[in-house]
Amino acid sequence: QVQLLESGGGLVQAGGSLRLSCAASGRSFGDYHMGWFRQAPGKEREFLAHISRGGEFADYADYVKGRFIISRDNNKNTVYLHLDNLGPEDTAVYYCAAALRGLVRAESEYDYWGQGTQVTVSS
Repeated sequence: QVQLLESGGGLVQAGGSLRLSCAASGRSFGDYHMGWFRQAPGKEREFLAHISRGGEFADYADYVKGRFIISRDNNKNTVYLHLDNLGPEDTAVYYCAAALRGLVRAESEYDYWGQGTQVTVSS
């Protein structure tokens, strides 16, 4: 079992930045590839980024590439998502997730999920 807890969300003006954190507890954090997703009101949850177990490889959805950066600190059992140049379209609940099997984008491949943290971007 892995428990995930996101933090760092909030209200930010357009053009601003945030850093989201996801703290993991339970089974060894380093066993898991980690991903970030978001769900905007009235929309399906969408993939944003993922990072390999050791942090050597990261990949992004095209719509956030160049604005969002995923990183992890296995000594702190934490994965981060830095959000830059935010716009109202980035308003959503942001989730982190852990995948044991591989570096994947599909929600169904993730084993554990956090409760989410709300990001609201005002225009």
